Amino acid sequence: MNNTTSASLFEKAKNYFPGGVNSPVRAFRSVGGTPLFIERGKGSRIWDADGNEFIDYCCSWGPLIHGHANEGVLDAVDKTMRKGTSFGAPTRLENELAELILSNNPYIQKLRFLSSGTEAVMSAIRLARGFTKRNKILKFEGCYHGHVDSLLVKAGSGLVTFGNSSSAGVPEAFVNETITVPLNNKSAVEEAFMNYRDQIACIIIEPVPANNGLLLQGKEFLSFLREICSKNKSLLIFDEVISGFRLGFCGAAGLYDIHPDIITYGKIIGGGFPVGAYGASKEIMSCVSPEGPVYQAGTLSGNPVAMSAGIAQLKPCLEKGFYEELAKKTNYLVDGIMNVNPFPLFNLFRLGSIFWIAFSTKQAIVNADQIDPASMSFFKILHHHLLEHGVYLGPSGYEVGFVSSAHSYEDLDKTIKAFEICLKKLV
Repeated sequence: MNNTTSASLFEKAKNYFPGGVNSPVRAFRSVGGTPLFIERGKGSRIWDADGNEFIDYCCSWGPLIHGHANEGVLDAVDKTMRKGTSFGAPTRLENELAELILSNNPYIQKLRFLSSGTEAVMSAIRLARGFTKRNKILKFEGCYHGHVDSLLVKAGSGLVTFGNSSSAGVPEAFVNETITVPLNNKSAVEEAFMNYRDQIACIIIEPVPANNGLLLQGKEFLSFLREICSKNKSLLIFDEVISGFRLGFCGAAGLYDIHPDIITYGKIIGGGFPVGAYGASKEIMSCVSPEGPVYQAGTLSGNPVAMSAGIAQLKPCLEKGFYEELAKKTNYLVDGIMNVNPFPLFNLFRLGSIFWIAFSTKQAIVNADQIDPASMSFFKILHHHLLEHGVYLGPSGYEVGFVSSAHSYEDLDKTIKAFEICLKKLV
């Protein structure tokens, strides 16, 4: 595969950005080789700077649920941009998108828009502390919640890619306020509440952990978290930056019918533009400034261009059968690959339109420590073979893949064939 232009661009980028990139996993260090510089995308396909074409299952790490350059989103954005791109003042579009979300999601009553999932989580944590007047938070090993100081403790995502469990620059005092326990371990959670009685402001969890593999948790464990939070007057935060609007319009909260106290969203709301949000009951959200004492602000929060993209993006998601068809396509892809797979201990985990490749076991993986780091060497080879055959996955074996409504069954068949060829080479 010719990648001379990407290689040249990467060499230049190293002079401008740390590691040549503006987000660590893009550097391809987990899989080796030269990062692909993407030139354009349309539907299920992307093209790099050298003209190579790929069926894309990264989908900008999840938000492009309708594929690249969706016409509905582009038309809405074009119309809005011609009226102005930013005002730092309220617009009608904020109301429209909020009404669209809140009228179709019984798990939140009010919300606040921001510019990223990380901002949403940071604000949700602050809100939980302000509402409960407690400082400590409880998180789970392998769950990634953005690059928030107090949450970069045994996190997933790019941190796992580079073999780190935390980040330099995070003060020990911040870490001391974060209690970290293994996923799917009730006794560890109970012990934390015994040791820090009346000190824990909240539990935060990805109800579908999807930044360190796809660590599917059972409804029983998530229900247990709801119960222990209620019992101890702590808040339960569902970080649905990935699962929100991806598994269903109400995300994992709707899928499992569990009512968290605060939910964070991101990615999909923006249709490719930077958007995050957090929502809760009217009582909890009344603590947010200017109504309450918990301060949070942003010049680009509720940006009209992003709001118009979000409206155009989410309306089709409400059409009857939308999520069922996405899941059907994902099952078709996963089952097709597994039917032609010749590689021992290769497995594909799935939920809705999210899937994850694992080489270490045929058994369910629910904890981060069940992932064998050595198995990533197989993904590294597979990733490059798939690129040669026109299939693009995120450049890390810890990251999940996504199916969009733009993926056709022809795309899926081509992908299954590519996997068959590449897995045989891997054997």
